[in-house]
Amino acid sequence: MRTLAVGDHALLVEVGSGEEAQALHAELLRRRAEGDLSAGEIVPAARTVLLDGVPDPARLAERLGGWTIPPLAARADTAVEIPVRYDGPDLAEVAALWKVPPGKVAEIHGATAFRVAFCGFAPGFGYLTGLPSRYDVPRRATPRTAVPAGSVALAGPYTGVYPRSSPGGWQLIGTTDAVLWDHRREPAALLAPGTRVRFVPAGPS
Repeated sequence: MRTLAVGDHALLVEVGSGEEAQALHAELLRRRAEGDLSAGEIVPAARTVLLDGVPDPARLAERLGGWTIPPLAARADTAVEIPVRYDGPDLAEVAALWKVPPGKVAEIHGATAFRVAFCGFAPGFGYLTGLPSRYDVPRRATPRTAVPAGSVALAGPYTGVYPRSSPGGWQLIGTTDAVLWDHRREPAALLAPGTRVRFVPAGPS
């Protein structure tokens, strides 16, 4: 674990893996809820967690050095279900990379319990983990200039859903009508770090 003060009231904590970052994020949230940690925002990323609104970053860094971070526990809350039509233009390519028939991609993806590791790229975009590493896929060699909103996509170890049309280089395996970001909704984002997610096959696959 490595810590870096960011300004006068923020601390960046770097760990060795995405799993460690998720476990640290969960532990920080737990300690803050119990009153054992004073911090405003706690923001996870791929291998870091940023704590903002920290009264004494140096003191917190010392405390973190003495903590034992428990492994990430399975959450008992209800998963967000996202209906998906597995009709993406890269479905056949992903199936070939996985060495399965195209219809099997929907079965594997739909049977996976996902978790939002962190959010970024665009409002409402969550980086979801859960697929075994053998299903990691590369980004496209040539990104698309416009990926439609609602596209369900894969890149590396992550699954994501594009909340709005934007350029992107992820492999597109399906589409959903779920609204990932709505500023009129509270909260505006459908997904947040730590949220459990399941993709439910809908229609032809």
